[in-house]
Amino acid sequence: MNTTEIFLIAMTLIFSVPYLIWRLGNTDYWAPLVVVQIIAGIVLGPGVLGAVFPDYYRFVFNPQVIGALNGIAWWAVMVFVMIAGVELDLKKMWEYRRESGITASLALGVPMVFGSAAALFLLWHSSAWMGPKAQGWQFVLGVGMSCAVTALPILILLMEKLAILRQPIGQRILRYASLDDVAIWGVLALILLDWDRVGRQLLFLFGFAIASYLFRRLMRKIPERDRWYAAFIWLSACSYFADWSGLHFMVGAFLAGMVMDGAWFDQDDMDKLRHFVLMMLMPVFFLSTGLRTNWQLGGVAVFGAGLLLLLVSVGGKMAGIHAAGKILKWEQGEASIIGWLLQTKALIMIIFANVLLDKNIITNQTFTALLVMAVLSTMLTVPVVAPKLQKMKQLIFRTS
Repeated sequence: MNTTEIFLIAMTLIFSVPYLIWRLGNTDYWAPLVVVQIIAGIVLGPGVLGAVFPDYYRFVFNPQVIGALNGIAWWAVMVFVMIAGVELDLKKMWEYRRESGITASLALGVPMVFGSAAALFLLWHSSAWMGPKAQGWQFVLGVGMSCAVTALPILILLMEKLAILRQPIGQRILRYASLDDVAIWGVLALILLDWDRVGRQLLFLFGFAIASYLFRRLMRKIPERDRWYAAFIWLSACSYFADWSGLHFMVGAFLAGMVMDGAWFDQDDMDKLRHFVLMMLMPVFFLSTGLRTNWQLGGVAVFGAGLLLLLVSVGGKMAGIHAAGKILKWEQGEASIIGWLLQTKALIMIIFANVLLDKNIITNQTFTALLVMAVLSTMLTVPVVAPKLQKMKQLIFRTS
């Protein structure tokens, strides 16, 4: 077979296996399709089927096919992260700045501290968890932030499923998650700060500020149909220069989206774009993520690390949100619902961890443990939150 035919076999596996599991297994309540796709990526990778059927793995996922898949995955995640940036509503956050600031800071800070403590424990246990190019503080902060991340795009999908996205409580949760999203990428930029390339990075940030001003003026003057093309050109350019500076192309993709106003685009078109990127392109990213999993330290050790990270991430998130609830005098039960929704990890954490792995700050084993944490935390969300919402229906219709 030639490379094209093998590539198409790989694409057939990528789209058919998770869809059939999701549809025939009726997993949507506890494992949405996006979670099944992530798990399928792990199963199709070297850690599971690749270990059981090494000939299959070498044949289907040969270097040429992996190269083609990686190209699709890079573009998919750039578009997805850009959308997350566009959907930030900074004006709304400023309007409710006290409530949003208190909640978001505690929702991010407490699990980051818990996660950093877990990272120190892993580092004490074995240096094999830390990447070869990492300093200790980068590893600890990177793992700590991974435990604090909220997956804004997946949170939107889950709240749509729970029918609260357009309700006041849903909009409040989006404000908290959006503010944390800005902080997450800011911390990532700090972790990736390269003193050997700091001149390039400062030049990029200075040039980005000027280019953003000019870009925003252009976008206000052109019709919407042209704005989409301009947005993708802008995305490519920002991602390139961010990567050139050493910050990573995904940081550039988020910045590219963050300086765009959601009002420039039709909301239905934006929702459709997110939906189709998730359906048509992101499964390839999930597969490429699965190809990077590694159980070299032993399945028990890696899975145990994943459970430890799950415990500190969920526990830290719930502790932070309950503290915010006491300060802001929320109703009983409100903090629990908000906390469980904000602990959703999935996509953004996986993207965050991919960057850490690319930069050799974490190893493949740590990446696999973080992936286990992300999958399990996301699977817990709907089964835990749905019964709580049923008991507190009046909360859904509260004014913000």
